[in-house]
Amino acid sequence: MRWLEEPLPVDDDAGLAALRGQLRIPVQGGENWWGPKGMARALDAGAVDLCMPDAMKIGGVTGWQQAAALAAGKRIPMSSHIFIEASAQLLPATPTAHLLEHLDVAGPPLRAPLVVQDGMAEVPERPGLGLEWDEAALARWAADA
Repeated sequence: MRWLEEPLPVDDDAGLAALRGQLRIPVQGGENWWGPKGMARALDAGAVDLCMPDAMKIGGVTGWQQAAALAAGKRIPMSSHIFIEASAQLLPATPTAHLLEHLDVAGPPLRAPLVVQDGMAEVPERPGLGLEWDEAALARWAADA
C-alpha cells in the first residue's frame, strides 16, 4: 500500500483536506499530533485517510486509547509511529490497527530487542513493556562526566 505521509504542516487541516480531494493515493498523518485533541481536530476536518499517532506525543497509553477510539469512530486505519516496543503492545488493542512502523531505534541498548519475523512482531511476555536494558551497551554510549 502506498500513501503520502505528512505532506503539509500538522495544523493545516483545511489544506490537507483540500489536498486529499485532489489525490488518488491516501494521505497519512499523525506523527506530529500532540494529544488526542490534535487528532480529533484533523479527523473532524477530513484531513487524513490513514492515521499514525506517535505513542509519546499522543499521550502515552491513555492518549493512545483515546486516539484509537477516535480512529474507530471514523473508521480510519491507525498505524504506529516509532517506539516499536510500546506500539507492538498498543496496536493489538486498536480496533482499526493497520501497520506497526518498524524503526528499531531502541534495539541496540536492549538485552532482547523486539523480534520481527515474517512481518509479525513477537510481543515479549515480560512485565510492562518488556524492556530490559543491556548495561554494557548503555555504558558504551554514556558520556564521561
